[in-house]
Amino acid sequence: MLELVVIWKKPHISKIYEALTAIADNRIQISGNNKARCYSSSKNKYYEIEFDPKTNSIMSNDNTAFYKNTISYPMIAYLMMINRIAYDKKVLVNLKDIHWKDINQKVKNNYDLAIQTVLNDLKIKGVDVNSIETIVENIYTEVNKLKLSFLGTKKRPPSGY
Repeated sequence: MLELVVIWKKPHISKIYEALTAIADNRIQISGNNKARCYSSSKNKYYEIEFDPKTNSIMSNDNTAFYKNTISYPMIAYLMMINRIAYDKKVLVNLKDIHWKDINQKVKNNYDLAIQTVLNDLKIKGVDVNSIETIVENIYTEVNKLKLSFLGTKKRPPSGY
């Protein structure tokens, strides 16, 4: 019998920024057995991530994964934490304490505008945003090369903010 493999859709590049912020804020807890938790920026809820390196399949119970069938920031953050996706850790210092959900709501989920808002704020502080953008683009390229498939069935996201 032929088994259907469902591949996750490519993420919006904003998910790379969100993943880096989750790592910078120490919101990823790896529990072993290819599982982890990613706490939201409000820290009021967490997402469960599970990965099977043998089949290159992953699942997370966050909104992006559940509603959009798209690779999500918790998935990306986890894959960076386990070194499946390489990244320059120096970028983390400038991406701490950014509350992406709040920013996204203010700009009505215009993710490009959210990124520009954050980068403009960093530029005002004297941060080299060109290097951040280059690092993010490199991670984005790596994520899109992975061709990750669904691991099991999708799980409903937790409620709350």
